[in-house]
Amino acid sequence: MEFFSHQTNFPFMATRKVWYTLSAILMVVSLGSFFTRGLNLGIDFTGGVSAEVSFPQAANVDAVRSALSTAGFREPQVQSFGSSRDIDIRLPPDPQQTPGEVRTRLETALHTVDAGAQVTQLDVVGPQVGNELKVSAMWALFFTLLGIFLYIAFRFHTWRLSLGAIFAVLHDPILVIGFFSLTQMSFDLAVVAAILAVIGYSLNDTVVVFDRIRERFESNRRSPSDVILDQSINQTLSRTIMTKVVTSIVVVALLFLGGPVLRGFSAALLIGIIAGTYSSIYISSAIALDFGLTAEHVFPSVKKAALDHLP
Repeated sequence: MEFFSHQTNFPFMATRKVWYTLSAILMVVSLGSFFTRGLNLGIDFTGGVSAEVSFPQAANVDAVRSALSTAGFREPQVQSFGSSRDIDIRLPPDPQQTPGEVRTRLETALHTVDAGAQVTQLDVVGPQVGNELKVSAMWALFFTLLGIFLYIAFRFHTWRLSLGAIFAVLHDPILVIGFFSLTQMSFDLAVVAAILAVIGYSLNDTVVVFDRIRERFESNRRSPSDVILDQSINQTLSRTIMTKVVTSIVVVALLFLGGPVLRGFSAALLIGIIAGTYSSIYISSAIALDFGLTAEHVFPSVKKAALDHLP
């Protein structure tokens, strides 16, 4: 199945500097917002209260969330787990109250929803745990980028494509983080998981394009590099758009129907999918071209003299 009725021939590489400018503006805005406004970190990173509550019958998550907000709890996160009668509640830290006082307030608020509600477990997550999670998240991102660089360099025999892939996978999470900084949506471990998923998803598209670039270089080694890259991107464009459209339908459904618990996760995925589609077309291959990518770099074992006798 093809998205376009005929083979496209868009001159992507000829307009790459325009898209470089757009990417630079978006990244500067994202980083500027991150360093000035910061992120609205969830309790996974800041610490807080985690409580498990059991109801005698199926729990109304929306009613529980509303009751907690009315009782003065800021930004309560409520979700079902296990059975329909069990819910998990996460609350921001309150250093002025002891765990016992928090339990009493929590039970009072829950009894307005159902008198039989019981707090079966209440844990206080300290800020030290949040700091450890921040460090773990940064290390996860670092090793992801290192693995990508080594994988692309080994598979395609050139650091130029590796560099293009790294620029692309850095571009996407920076825009996602910028979105969360500008909107001040809650940034938690689910969003970190979404960012890592976005990196892998974007890399998959980039590798598909790189595979086609290698195939085109193999059959047309004397063609200009920009022509080869344009042909490769156009030949994979239908596949790229079809994949992203289908995935976006599911993510949009999660965004609007998944409730507050999945909102941050699905928003990060949606922004990442859009940014990843853009970067796999305009960033990864264009960077490699500007660093002088040629057929000799993709096929290092073939000497230039031999290339001249090939088509």
